[in-house]
Amino acid sequence: MNTHDIFQLVFYVVTLTLLSVPLGIYMADVYENKKTFLTPIVQPMEKLIYRLCSVDAAAEMHWKRYAMAMMIFNGMGLLAVYFLQRTQGMLPLNPQALPGVSPDSALNTAISFASNTNWQGYSGEQTMSYLTQMLGLTVQNFVSAATGMAVLAAFMRAFARQSTDLIGNFWVDLVRSICYVLLPLALVLSLALVSQGVVQTFNPFSEYTPIESIKDAKGEQVSKPMIALGPAASQVAIKQLGTNGGGFFNVNSSHPLENPTPFSNYLEVLSILLIPAALCWTFGRMVGAIRQGAVIFISMSFVFLVALLICSISEGSGNPLFHQFMNLASITNMEGKEVRFGVFLSTLWATATTVASNGSVNSMHDSLLPVAGMMPMLMMQLGEVIFGGVGSGLYGMIVFALITVFIAGLMVGRTPEYLGKKIESFEVKMASIIILIPPALVLIGTAVAVSLDAGVSSLCNHGAHGFSEILYAFSSAGNNNGSAFAGLNANTPFYNYALGIAMFYARFWLAVPVLAIAGSIAGKKTVPQGAGTLPTDTVLFVILLISVVIIFGALTFFPALALGPIVEHLQMIFKK
Repeated sequence: MNTHDIFQLVFYVVTLTLLSVPLGIYMADVYENKKTFLTPIVQPMEKLIYRLCSVDAAAEMHWKRYAMAMMIFNGMGLLAVYFLQRTQGMLPLNPQALPGVSPDSALNTAISFASNTNWQGYSGEQTMSYLTQMLGLTVQNFVSAATGMAVLAAFMRAFARQSTDLIGNFWVDLVRSICYVLLPLALVLSLALVSQGVVQTFNPFSEYTPIESIKDAKGEQVSKPMIALGPAASQVAIKQLGTNGGGFFNVNSSHPLENPTPFSNYLEVLSILLIPAALCWTFGRMVGAIRQGAVIFISMSFVFLVALLICSISEGSGNPLFHQFMNLASITNMEGKEVRFGVFLSTLWATATTVASNGSVNSMHDSLLPVAGMMPMLMMQLGEVIFGGVGSGLYGMIVFALITVFIAGLMVGRTPEYLGKKIESFEVKMASIIILIPPALVLIGTAVAVSLDAGVSSLCNHGAHGFSEILYAFSSAGNNNGSAFAGLNANTPFYNYALGIAMFYARFWLAVPVLAIAGSIAGKKTVPQGAGTLPTDTVLFVILLISVVIIFGALTFFPALALGPIVEHLQMIFKK
């Protein structure tokens, strides 16, 4: 890393912190139904939505009803996106006359966008019509993000209450997340991206005359090359803000019409972490102890920065084989990267998108050197709790905080407490489900894939790197990230169904236990701190929390990583 890279990193972190604090406090006011500066503008629309949907905004729910509402709503959205893809050939706003999507790909995509994963096994501009992109995928970008935020709102609310079985109203939390947070931010970001040249149009693809002849994959000359267009800016804005990821175009945010300038790149990578970072301060504000939010924010930021530095330094050092065979003293690894962004902005994006459960890319992760590629993979394997998805990342990290105080309680022989609530067997059992399900999905899915011809037949690489491609795919799906090592063709029936199952369970099998913990916590009385209470707003707790997260990930995934990126790195170093 040079001085310019360090300046960009400092500027990014400072800007993120300064923006996250007021946004977090604002979101706390939104979820506590307090008046905000947007209330006069948004409240009439909010009330109209409740009236049209027959929602009693004053009626709260216990956790089972809240979970049922969440599952029904997302299930209906999943089915709607599936049928929209299957019938898009007969629907309007399809200037390229694209046919309906195959059943396995449509199901995978529907699950992917409903679960906030946005894994894409297809080329966006060659598969999805404008209507499907807007009415299906962009709408799901809003509602899937709002679902995670709603679950988190109920979870945070539970710690602030006592002796009740009510944790809020799912429909109210969903609507307020969209109307007060996601829509305003997406509108501002969309306009900013359009000003930078991100395309936003209903016009059909544009034909152009190339300087040199272009040949297709079969070696035949393309007579009428086309530039793909479409309503991209509106989808790009919410895909970043909602930690959805995915791309309007196949090459995602490395496409010049999706991410054309350094400033658009900065806005997009900043928006990836903006809401997850801000929710830390929302948590502190809602539980009445802002230091609790600061502890979570500092813990997340530390792990993110360490991963970023390792990834960036590895790529900046270059491939040692070049040094060995070409007598080059120093050359960075520019394979798979846009020249206009370079190594640091590519590794910053790669790390941010994987700590935040976003999944969008501005470079090809398959081209990262083994150690650099292991960092994004490991950030997903930690459970997407280092910032993570909007809502889901923070409630995952709070679950790790519950486990941390439980372990500390075992050490001193005292019932553990967190924010004045006793953590007992029910909470620990639910927390165990939450942290064990994603690793099971990742490791079992990878083991099955490498054991079957259907799993290895679509690999572009073999050996350790091919194993890494499969492990990365299931790490991404099993933790609702959505990014990929591009060397694996995952648009096959096997991967569409296998990854679809992983994405579905990783999202909803975790959200329900979180709500169960919320219901239990809300029913408990707040107990005063005693001499044996572990303070959870200190540097010591930051160290304990980070240690628990890292040790859990290391113990779970080290054997798998040893078969992939670690052995690939050793092979690269010792190759003669």
